[in-house]
Amino acid sequence: MSGRSKRESRGSTRGKRESESRGSSGRVKRERDREREAEAPSSRGSPVRVKREVEPVSAREAPTPVVPAVRVKREREADEDSEPEREVRAKNGRVDSEDRRSRHCPYLDTINRSVLDFDFEKLCSISLSHINAYACLVCGKYFQGRGLKSHAYIHSVQFSHHVFLNLHTLKFYCLPDNYEIIDSSLEDITYVLKPTFTKQQIANLDKQAKLSRAYDGTTYLPGIVGLNNIKANDYANAVLQALSNVPPLRNYFLEEDNYKNIKRPPGDIMFLLVQRFGELMRKLWNPRNFKAHVSPHEMLQAVVLCSKKTFQITKQGDGVDFLSWFLNALHSALGGTKKKKKTIVTDVFQGSMRIFTKKLPHPDLPAEEKEQLLHNDEYQETMVESTFMYLTLDLPTAPLYKDEKEQLIIPQVPLFNILAKFNGITEKEYKTYKENFLKRFQLTKLPPYLIFCIKRFTKNNFFVEKNPTIVNFPITGRANGMNYKTCR
Repeated sequence: MSGRSKRESRGSTRGKRESESRGSSGRVKRERDREREAEAPSSRGSPVRVKREVEPVSAREAPTPVVPAVRVKREREADEDSEPEREVRAKNGRVDSEDRRSRHCPYLDTINRSVLDFDFEKLCSISLSHINAYACLVCGKYFQGRGLKSHAYIHSVQFSHHVFLNLHTLKFYCLPDNYEIIDSSLEDITYVLKPTFTKQQIANLDKQAKLSRAYDGTTYLPGIVGLNNIKANDYANAVLQALSNVPPLRNYFLEEDNYKNIKRPPGDIMFLLVQRFGELMRKLWNPRNFKAHVSPHEMLQAVVLCSKKTFQITKQGDGVDFLSWFLNALHSALGGTKKKKKTIVTDVFQGSMRIFTKKLPHPDLPAEEKEQLLHNDEYQETMVESTFMYLTLDLPTAPLYKDEKEQLIIPQVPLFNILAKFNGITEKEYKTYKENFLKRFQLTKLPPYLIFCIKRFTKNNFFVEKNPTIVNFPITGRANGMNYKTCR
């Protein structure tokens, strides 16, 4: 081969290499420029696709946790109210809450007020959850959420029920379109769900007693309405109705501002008793109710929870025991103490008395030994100051024999006779399994409202016996009325 051909071959090889080098450098430069453009923010705000880096094999093989994402998705679907109030979910995206359909909803005429009942616990009828509960205003049932795949949404699509009420925020929504309904004609429904009273209305309750008309046409007097007997809760209904007609206690619980700011320790469930009693009181005195009776379901649920099932709905209880527990639990939940801090409960019902106690010798001892024991300090009379919420009155023993007409004689006794127990003079013997005591009671301070509990039932080894004695009490010369209740 000649020298010229060798130089041409080397030149072509060198040129080829330079051209390949320039091509590869150009590709590297173009890729770098593309990466810089991807990293730089877009001036137009359009989305830019970023090259995803290759993950190591260990990262690809590791499974990603999907349970939290699913849980978050379900919570967001169940609770659309967590979004800002300015936005609501519609079929084709997010729209402003001031939807023109909000004030022109075509489904308001489907609301059936005769089936609405807000006395029961606010739970979803399917999931039994109290979180984000909605009431269907067409059939009266409760459902959870209003987002896609929520129970309320599915119910609206399946049964063509479109108007729903959030039981917590008191806002109305149309489903499945999911826009808020704003209409003044729905105020009567929100008032039944959450009645409110002004100070002027509370002051005029006893001055202007007017009959109210329910939605079904029946008339009732606010405050004098029946409480439903769910199964065996009549003993509690009698106490709750009596307490609802005590004006100072009633006025205190009709205004929620009196107790809603009371601070309680974290995890305290006893304040639920205060909230539920206030709600029940406002429903009993509601002049715009849809029906002439009230169900104490939520109140009794709180009683069962706070009393740790001591008092139940399905089992009969003692009215006096329930009254004693309820007043003390209410006083404690309002922040009261035994001695220093008082509440509306103690201001209305608490009085004070002196209890004189004397120990008696055993009756089987000889007379001389009894006289010697009476001189000991142990058998001397002692006095103790005590407070009370109610007074227990004892009835005379019922007769055992029948009269000439073969009928049992039902004795009668004046109220003042059985009140002699607290005059400070009358003594009564109390026996225990090993000691006997002689006690007398002297009232030192009477409360504004005095509760009498007449003890009619006595229990022996075989059965419970009821004393049928009739108690005569005065009905004339009363100031502002007098409620006389016998706790049986």
